[in-house]
Amino acid sequence: MIPKDTIVALATPSGSGAIAVIRVSGKDAITLVAQVFQSIHNKDLKTVKTHTIHLGYIIDKQSTIDKVLLSVFKGPNSYTAENIVEISCHGSPYIQQQIIQLLVRKGCRTANPGEFTLRAFLNGKMDLSQAEAVADLIASENEATHKIAMQQMRGGFSNQIKLLREELLNFASLIELELDFSEEDVEFADRTQFNNLLFEIEETLKTLIDSFATGNVIKKGIPITIVGAPNVGKSTLLNALLNEDRAIVSEIAGTTRDTIEDEITIEGIGFRFIDTAGIRETADTVERIGISKTYEKIEQAEVVLVLVPSDGLLADKDKYFKEIKLIHSKYPSKPILLIFNKVDLLSTAQQEVLKTLREEAVAQLPDIKVLLVSAKSGLGVDVLKSTLLSFINTGLLRNNETIVTNSRHYNALLQSLEEIKKVQLGLQDEISSDLMAIDIRQALFHLGEITGEITTDDLLGNIFANFCIGK
Repeated sequence: MIPKDTIVALATPSGSGAIAVIRVSGKDAITLVAQVFQSIHNKDLKTVKTHTIHLGYIIDKQSTIDKVLLSVFKGPNSYTAENIVEISCHGSPYIQQQIIQLLVRKGCRTANPGEFTLRAFLNGKMDLSQAEAVADLIASENEATHKIAMQQMRGGFSNQIKLLREELLNFASLIELELDFSEEDVEFADRTQFNNLLFEIEETLKTLIDSFATGNVIKKGIPITIVGAPNVGKSTLLNALLNEDRAIVSEIAGTTRDTIEDEITIEGIGFRFIDTAGIRETADTVERIGISKTYEKIEQAEVVLVLVPSDGLLADKDKYFKEIKLIHSKYPSKPILLIFNKVDLLSTAQQEVLKTLREEAVAQLPDIKVLLVSAKSGLGVDVLKSTLLSFINTGLLRNNETIVTNSRHYNALLQSLEEIKKVQLGLQDEISSDLMAIDIRQALFHLGEITGEITTDDLLGNIFANFCIGK
């Protein structure tokens, strides 16, 4: 499966820039690049030491393409375990293409998506879960996703899986050995010790599986649906959060009814706020479509944030309480955060009435949290951020625990746990060693799928097709 040819690709984003990096990897990488490189110090690229940088020119026949810096890494001490040359050239798209085309004419092949990391995996520089973490690291947009990707790329998750597999494999070997002496009715594997091991493996698998609920939403950004009529202060509130955290905002236009999505970061965790149409009974066909879409967004959300203007609440509390109860009745298990906004517009007497309404809301719907906020002045914004974070299990991040974010890993863990439970049941029922060995092999198989000890061409193709070219 390990390719022998030499590949080349642009490792930096395409387009104009100050510099660009072109990566070449393969047994003949240094030899091929040496044919087009002229060192200003007359060095022979084929004899230089590994992990060194060299200044010179890329020459095509008698024409100079660019003045470049070459970084030389000799295998196996390189990213791919092969010889690698990285060419740092000026960031002109014309220069980039001229150098790549020149190297292709000299014998290189343009790399496929993720092929450098694929070669690193095939050559034993990293396991499959670490290779997948490389893509997650590139895609990380906040502190939490970066931290999870780095932890997995360093092998934290892999080491746990390898340890589980190794311990299970040791007992599997003893079970298999019993099959060779089946006529003598001997037991090499201590059943009590084996049962204790299965319990430990089961608990570890359950912990990793449970972490996926947190890891999946962190990786994608925690979706929060904002329900509220126009002009209740949604944009002002988002700007208050945004300015506080200096995050990036993106606007995505919907189709049936404009839906605005704002992405912000709060203490390293990404949140996706989805602005929706207000919920109410209406005969307007278009508005009903918008409200239907609102319910779809609520279904997808981790938290529902209902924004109510304090002055409007004082004027018509029944209208807003009806809206809140409607949402709660449709999604009784969904966390709902009720925000009374624009409290700065109220007089002292009105604020006292608002506090009474807050107590009334909590009494009628005890599962709902109620906050008093002024998005314009910033009052209550810090409390809002803390409350939003409380809905997410950030303790896993703080304690640097392994968090599963990859659905492929999650499915493999579920299948492994299922097989472990079969082994436990077989141990209780004292089934024969040959039947127990079948379930043990299946558990080992699914654990091996995670780290890549067991792979197929289709699996590798699906994983690395999602990588960017040059990585």
